Amino acid sequence: MRRFRKIGASDLPPPFPNGWYCILESSALGPGEVQSVSCLGEQFVVYRTKSHEVYVLDAYCPHMGVNMGIGGRVVGDNIECPFHQWSFRGSDGKCVNIPYSSCVPDNSRVRKWMTKEVNDNIFIWYHSEEHNIPWELPVVEEIENKELVFLGRNEFYVNCHIQEIPENGADMAHFAAIHNVNFLAGGINANKSNFAKTGTHHWKATWTSSKSTAKHIALISLTHSLELIPKVHIFEMDVIGHQIGPSYVQLHLKSKTFGNIEILQTVTPIEPLVQKVVHRFYARRKIAPIMKLFVCAESIMFERDMVMWNHKIFRNKPHLVKEDSSIKAFRNWYSQFYSENSKTFIDVRNNLGW
Repeated sequence: MRRFRKIGASDLPPPFPNGWYCILESSALGPGEVQSVSCLGEQFVVYRTKSHEVYVLDAYCPHMGVNMGIGGRVVGDNIECPFHQWSFRGSDGKCVNIPYSSCVPDNSRVRKWMTKEVNDNIFIWYHSEEHNIPWELPVVEEIENKELVFLGRNEFYVNCHIQEIPENGADMAHFAAIHNVNFLAGGINANKSNFAKTGTHHWKATWTSSKSTAKHIALISLTHSLELIPKVHIFEMDVIGHQIGPSYVQLHLKSKTFGNIEILQTVTPIEPLVQKVVHRFYARRKIAPIMKLFVCAESIMFERDMVMWNHKIFRNKPHLVKEDSSIKAFRNWYSQFYSENSKTFIDVRNNLGW
């Protein structure tokens, strides 16, 4: 159905901006395991050695074109093709062994992707300019040292351009429009629910680009409370969100009642207008029961945005009022992740026969 949707193709920016992308959660890849991952217009083979090192290579063997992520075997630091047992080194993608041949062609290699495993996610550096130097991915120390533990996740597939999702954080007016209604009213047609008047979420939000030298980081500051009856507020918390590049958000929640909570959002383009969005939740183990409510509430709020994203078109030149200044600022900031060499949507559309 997406082929028949009026998506405003001529207005769309490139579908895959430059930056770090999560292609797999760490828990999905044990020692000696291999995964095939399709995203960003590429096919990857991702594997972990027995010494826990993670490598990401182009999936297709240069010999006969087999996808090494399907049935490939980890041998030391190498991935072995299941078809003819050609073996490729994880550190540089070079073929190092052909069991039935006395020599290995010097030019026999697959592309090796720059990889980082941090905060329980496996990221690759994707950039249209091959030798561009990547920025560092911030580490959440409380996650790395297990002070905060993993307590839940959700996963969504959204039909929109990737820019629509992070832009939501800079769209201040939408909070009152769709997120004030109590989460118990659900994600779709919330205003028609019997729970719509059982409480009101209150939000105060600001969005700014980073004042530091880290130009790839933007900040969103939120205060939240749920008003059950007039002047009776619960779930009061402060939220600082770090938008890191085009596809990764670290949300730091502080609550006097529940302590510190971390939510990590990753957005991965599966194809030009399909985004995989995952939220992972971390907190102290003692609040595990209440975290089920947090995961539920956040998922419902996200579904309300999905209703909009799944059916809207991208406006390259939207009609804005002065109160929409943060949207304009966001677009200026986000534009740094596109470059002249990026794949254009028109190219991708033509390749897909749209």
